[in-house]
Amino acid sequence: MNLISRLQTRILSIAERLSFLGPTLARLTLGVVFIGTGWGKLHGLDKVTDFFTELGIPAPGFNAVLVASAELICGALLLVGLLSRLAAIPLIAVMTVAILIAKFENLHGISDLLGFEEWTYIVLALWIAVAGPGPLSLDRLMQHWLRRPRHAPEGNPRAATV
Repeated sequence: MNLISRLQTRILSIAERLSFLGPTLARLTLGVVFIGTGWGKLHGLDKVTDFFTELGIPAPGFNAVLVASAELICGALLLVGLLSRLAAIPLIAVMTVAILIAKFENLHGISDLLGFEEWTYIVLALWIAVAGPGPLSLDRLMQHWLRRPRHAPEGNPRAATV
């Protein structure tokens, strides 16, 4: 049992050191996917508007621009890890609407839902919204920078900021 215990401790230690990979890969994956889809939609707004019209989405022209812009901007924010938790929220909304409107006729049970790539994107975005972007992100860099104590100029201790 001692060998098994040591092996378990070693594996858990390695897993802990690699824990940054999950949120980083989730952010990078979603970022690249949504930058691509947002860019494509923005450069094919007529087709997206026509598709939204077929689906019965109200104000299809406005919503085509809104969805395309949200995907591009929020995808870019996720890619670099800036305002990640906030950027994930519009993407969750867009993917939820996509399932409810564009995919609903193909939804016959939980296994169908779990098989939709939109569902996977929702899960990853929800994870980022709840758990944060991970240590390899501009959010974390800014967090450290904002918490860094500011030193007062010599001779004026009252000028220090926190």
